[in-house]
Amino acid sequence: MPTQAGCAVFLGDGQKAIVFYIDPGVGASINAALAGQVPARPLTHDLFLLSFEAFGAKVKRAVIVRMENEVYYARLIVEAENEIMERKIVELDARPSDCLALAVRCDAPVYVVRELWESLEDMSSVLREMQESGGNEGVGGA
Repeated sequence: MPTQAGCAVFLGDGQKAIVFYIDPGVGASINAALAGQVPARPLTHDLFLLSFEAFGAKVKRAVIVRMENEVYYARLIVEAENEIMERKIVELDARPSDCLALAVRCDAPVYVVRELWESLEDMSSVLREMQESGGNEGVGGA
């Protein structure tokens, strides 16, 4: 959802939602993928996935693992197997926004570590307010 300073990303499980803020470019990339838009030329996240595919790798999942000083950290889990190497699972340090941009493109699940999830405030009411106002208000000074 657009905000005054970028985009708000809400992740939820149907009972609780959390929020974090990302730059507008990655937000546009995520929204385009969610809308099923295919660019005329590959965007950065598309190129990244094409590179993975060329080496027999697939994004298996993204995991938001921690938050420090209001900054979230994530891991991208990739599985690779090709004619040169046996099955290998790789865990990459990544920004949550990039993880989401990749995950939505290949329908991979996104998880939040349980301890982190339980420690975060439920932002469902903020999401509802933003939806009702058309997403034009900034949230939390982001």
